[in-house]
Amino acid sequence: MNPELDALRPYPFERLKALMASANAPTDLAHIPLSIGEPQHAPPTCVLDSLNRHAGEAARYPTILGLPELRGTITDWATRRFGLVPQSLDPQRQVLPVNGTREAIFAFVQAALDRSRPARVAMPNPFYQIYEGATLLAGGQPLYLDCHAENGFRPDLEAVPAETWSEVQLVFVCSPGNPTGAVTPLQDFKRLIRLADEHDFIIASDECYSELYLDESAPPPGLLEACVALGRHDYRRCIVFHSLSKRSNLPGLRSGFVAGDEALITPFARYRTYHGCAMPLQVQQASIVAWRDEPHVLANRHAYRQKFAAVSECLAPVLDFAPPRASFYLWPAVPDGDDEAFARELYAEQHVTVLPGRYMSRDSPQGNPGAGHVRMALVANVDATLEAARRIRRFVERRY
Repeated sequence: MNPELDALRPYPFERLKALMASANAPTDLAHIPLSIGEPQHAPPTCVLDSLNRHAGEAARYPTILGLPELRGTITDWATRRFGLVPQSLDPQRQVLPVNGTREAIFAFVQAALDRSRPARVAMPNPFYQIYEGATLLAGGQPLYLDCHAENGFRPDLEAVPAETWSEVQLVFVCSPGNPTGAVTPLQDFKRLIRLADEHDFIIASDECYSELYLDESAPPPGLLEACVALGRHDYRRCIVFHSLSKRSNLPGLRSGFVAGDEALITPFARYRTYHGCAMPLQVQQASIVAWRDEPHVLANRHAYRQKFAAVSECLAPVLDFAPPRASFYLWPAVPDGDDEAFARELYAEQHVTVLPGRYMSRDSPQGNPGAGHVRMALVANVDATLEAARRIRRFVERRY
């Protein structure tokens, strides 16, 4: 077996399960999980109808490149959403449908890293653990960029020495961020693009939460948008990952796309022909419908906005957190700094599950940047989410 498998850390939910193993939750309270970021809002009916209409397509092999109509629809959506120059993103050569961002991120790292030279992969810390696992299995070395409150939970790019950048082959950005909800501003994207030009690395921007934002007038910017602002219409060294899981409440559809530099997309598509991961045709047809329909996305944002307002009003008097601009997470600091004890005792007393922040981050010379926080995923309906917030408040008021 690949010896790099031994380098993989337990996934956060494995650690959470072990933490809760000896806790006895009250049976008179229904369990409310805020630990897993799985959307619970209803999926759009138009997409489900399309799946039913095209069920017979399961009898045909799909291609890795996907249907031209799907690639064209994705291109139209990305051009509108991020203000791209029309025709600057070629649907035939710069867009590739994928089975969700997790699969695509993992596969891209395997295809992108050059093992014949130093292969450091920079990633935010805390982070989505697939960045680390993909790096280790590709023979790379993670470079953790700590994200603290004083910097808006964004990496400090200027703190990385030039000699370190010279060993970096790939930089992950997650915006809006998981778990913090931090949004990368356009100037940070521009700075990263200039660093990529200077040190010859790839920027991979995970934007799967990009359509969940609280201010309708301020959608989060994206990496391709920053390219446009710099007059960089070939999107050189840049690749973005998008998904229908959060935007359209379709995590089980496993549908997303990658787009960007043709010099990255072309070899990645070649890699995927061996990977055997083409998107089923009925899923492609349903994805066309989803990317074309915006009313359900507006309704989805409205539902999250209601929940954030209600939960923030309930918890702001007892927990310290910055209201996020986007995503569906809260990232509060716990009163005594012990995120593991907070999560375990909350579960034992109130039957509410949250994720300790240290489970999503790694130790650094300055400490563990996730320690002392918990991640709360506001994915259930508003009544269940608000009930969880009330229980959390009671727990905090009694204990602290």
